[in-house]
Amino acid sequence: MIINYRFVFYGFKLLSFFMRLPLIYAVLLCICTSALFGQDTVKSKPFVLGEVLELQSAKLSEKRILNIYLPDGYNKTDTVRYPVIYLLDGSAKEDFIHIAGLVQFASFPWVKIMPKAILVGIENVDRQRDFTYPTTIAKDKKDVPTSGGSAKFIAFLESELQPFISKRYKTNSSKTLIGESLGGLLATEILFKKPLLFNHYMIISPSLWWDNESLLKTEAVFFKPKFKSKLSVFIAVGKEGNIMERDADRLRALLQINKNIGVNYEYFSAENHGTILHLAAYKGFQMLYK
Repeated sequence: MIINYRFVFYGFKLLSFFMRLPLIYAVLLCICTSALFGQDTVKSKPFVLGEVLELQSAKLSEKRILNIYLPDGYNKTDTVRYPVIYLLDGSAKEDFIHIAGLVQFASFPWVKIMPKAILVGIENVDRQRDFTYPTTIAKDKKDVPTSGGSAKFIAFLESELQPFISKRYKTNSSKTLIGESLGGLLATEILFKKPLLFNHYMIISPSLWWDNESLLKTEAVFFKPKFKSKLSVFIAVGKEGNIMERDADRLRALLQINKNIGVNYEYFSAENHGTILHLAAYKGFQMLYK
């Protein structure tokens, strides 16, 4: 073993220096020396996924938080315009982050399931209020006391949110709505009552049981002979019980009455209400943009 006597000599000199210092100064010097030599030299910066905006809504009488994902290469100065995907339950703690990942992946040039798109995640304030229409069922009213506000929320989407996004970003005419569970109920209500708000509808595990399935018994706009607009709809349901599965299939059958509506239906037998969304959304992008 080779001993570096110079290192040993200076080590003893440093030790004797510490021993001559008052205790408090010795401790402080040790801390400073440790901080100096142990300092982290790795550079870091925030990982930015998108933008977070606040939109004051007159229709809802409150501020709404929007999470925005812009596709790679988005440039305000060029002429490229992009489809917009509107995501209900769109906060970072809900579905925004993993759906943004799907949008990015599905639009990679070596995957090319869908075009590059802008994703607008709408953060919830009270989803039970915003995603449900008024019910006549006493149990619904008791279980969901704030329910029945979907008309105001739909007005917010139509007259405030869509114009705001179109003005702020470079959008084209393609608009997709993604809704799951109560969000799927709302997406179905929009499809029945104001179908032209969106071109594409992704309706996953819709809670069509609401108000004793009354929405499925209403006279949808697309039933009218003069409705000639082309829409595409993707419906998905998992192993979620007879009512949920039956209602999703009934919705599919109703939509197929109008040949201008392209309907794709998928049953995910291995998924339940809590696990279906990610796989269904990926399949939905395949179906809606093919």
